[in-house]
Amino acid sequence: MPPVRPLPQRRPPPVSTPQNSPLQRGLRWPALWTGAAGLLLATGQAPLSLPWLAVVGLAAGIWLISSAGAPRAMAWRGWLLGTVYFAACLPWIVEPFFVDAARHGWMAPFALVGLAAGLALFWGLACGCAGWLGRRSSGAGRPVLVALGLVAAEAARAHLFTGFPWASIGHIWIGAPQAQLAALTGAGGLTLITCLAAALPAALGAQRALLGAMLGAALLAIPAAWGMVRVGLLASDAQADAPVVRLIQPNAPQHQKWDRDHIRTFYQRGLALSSAPPTGAQPALVVWPETSVPIPLSRADATLQEIAQAAQAPVAAGILRRSDEDGLARNSLVLVGPDGDIQAVYDKHHLVPFGEYIPFASALNAMGLYGLAEAAGGYGAGPGPRVLDFGPELGLGLPLICYEAVFGPELRAAPERARFILQITNDAWFGRWMGPQQHLAQAQLRAIEQGLPVLRAANTGVSAVIDATGQVISSLPMGGAGHLDAPLPAALERTPYDRWGGLPVGVIWVLCVVGTLTFLRDPS
Repeated sequence: MPPVRPLPQRRPPPVSTPQNSPLQRGLRWPALWTGAAGLLLATGQAPLSLPWLAVVGLAAGIWLISSAGAPRAMAWRGWLLGTVYFAACLPWIVEPFFVDAARHGWMAPFALVGLAAGLALFWGLACGCAGWLGRRSSGAGRPVLVALGLVAAEAARAHLFTGFPWASIGHIWIGAPQAQLAALTGAGGLTLITCLAAALPAALGAQRALLGAMLGAALLAIPAAWGMVRVGLLASDAQADAPVVRLIQPNAPQHQKWDRDHIRTFYQRGLALSSAPPTGAQPALVVWPETSVPIPLSRADATLQEIAQAAQAPVAAGILRRSDEDGLARNSLVLVGPDGDIQAVYDKHHLVPFGEYIPFASALNAMGLYGLAEAAGGYGAGPGPRVLDFGPELGLGLPLICYEAVFGPELRAAPERARFILQITNDAWFGRWMGPQQHLAQAQLRAIEQGLPVLRAANTGVSAVIDATGQVISSLPMGGAGHLDAPLPAALERTPYDRWGGLPVGVIWVLCVVGTLTFLRDPS
């Protein structure tokens, strides 16, 4: 008998898995596209401030992560998205290392790469956990879990290891009407609604991605409409009887700030700006920026009297002092009366890691590593937020020194509600573009969250008066010396965020996670 030939076998049709979906087949280099999505997402941060383009990048990133398949692959793409995003948002981090390039310049590239990759670990872990939780979810469930994972990662990044909430996803809306949502929810609410809106195209799938994009845009348009109404109703007009505050911007470049040949020049410039004739009412307060007094507090009596005489008004100024308790230096704000007497001192309590102090100092000092702005023995932290009485015209003010304006929840810990927030800072450490602009934007967000105006005196800029809805009323340009006289904007009623903090956002996040795992399970 002739041999029996086996019947030809038909190949089964390919199963539409995340690995061979139409999207994945079109993107042959997912790592490249994930990096590109991170770059797009970074365009939302100041100074570019292109939030809608950033949302496109975030939506693409969530789609790429959720289509990766295995949790490990999702974690890798989440980490890559975050690394590119943070590297594009935080290049200013290299600037401090070039102030003393001979000593610290070699660390600059390691600082940027290390910071970006380290912060991205939060995103990678969150995306990996989302993949593990979503392994039994339907196609719509996994993108939503990725979005919720990013929200959790940003919350963890804001609190763990002393916290670093800079360039949070929700910050892309600062300056846009959506930012007013922070009065209700803080920055966490902005991040939550942004991530959920960006997840909708991937959640509805390739066939209905356009519908998902339209729904996401509609979701983001709701707080925009509310924000425009809120600003229109609450934005403050200058009141005729409002006290005037003078902000001093001496513009001392960091590499010259403590140079013996230039210290006197910047000090005399500050005196001249303080004594300049007012354009209107006499200032009720003159504000010098962070560490602008060149003499330690223990030896500054004559200097403070000279400053007060030039200002002819109370003066709030940044100064260094040595504590009698532990012998450590303090980065402080001193409030000086018109006659030069010291009325109050506030010590910065949230210090900059590797700047004002170095973790594990004894071990790392032995290796030759020191904080960039570290005094001998390191800086000590103050006891916490404090409200100062700035006199009968101004009332209570909440002082912040530099980095402290980044931490919204800490402002809620103040023992009393202030009438305004006073931030003194020295952003000369961070160049003249991206870093100072992002720092200013976060001061605007603090104003919205607290419903309080912000007075901001910055060494090289941007010095500004910000009203209680986060609008910059007046400012001095970056990189110029000058003074700014402006009336103090009115405070608003206590905001829901100031009352409840991040609790409402936390409850909504938990409900979203439970709902996704319950209602978006894979029926198979």
